[in-house]
Amino acid sequence: MSEDNSFKGRVTRQGEEAIGRFAQDLLENPVVAGALSRAFETRERAMRAQEVAMGALNLPSASDLERLTRRVRSVSQRLEGIEDSLDRLDDRLGRADSTSALEGRLAEIEATLARLEARPAGPAGTPVTAAAKPAVAKPAGAKPAAPARPRPAARPVRPKPEA
Repeated sequence: MSEDNSFKGRVTRQGEEAIGRFAQDLLENPVVAGALSRAFETRERAMRAQEVAMGALNLPSASDLERLTRRVRSVSQRLEGIEDSLDRLDDRLGRADSTSALEGRLAEIEATLARLEARPAGPAGTPVTAAAKPAVAKPAGAKPAAPARPRPAARPVRPKPEA
């Protein structure tokens, strides 16, 4: 059996080498090389003519469709990236129990407002709060401050008569 494999391997190698030499000889032949060159040039001209004809009929060419396909793929990849970012953001917001924390804080604020509204009103209708009380205590035996005197109203300036 090893003889068959070795014989088969030798025949395969010799066949590949013969086909390679034949292809190389064909490509080096100036007649074949010129024919291949002319065939590729004809193909290019036919493609350009097809694109011009398709453009005249206002139909997309193969290259137009290829460009469009690349653009759609690019937009699709960008959209997937945006969707991934939105999913991550949604996960972060879902994990944070911000709703219950905000509701608790809001309840505390409402309770504080209710207490402030229930206090008696001080002068000028403002509620009496700790901020309205003096922050510094007066020393014992200090004289009470004299009430502030009202300032006299400013007199209007009269223009001087012209001479």
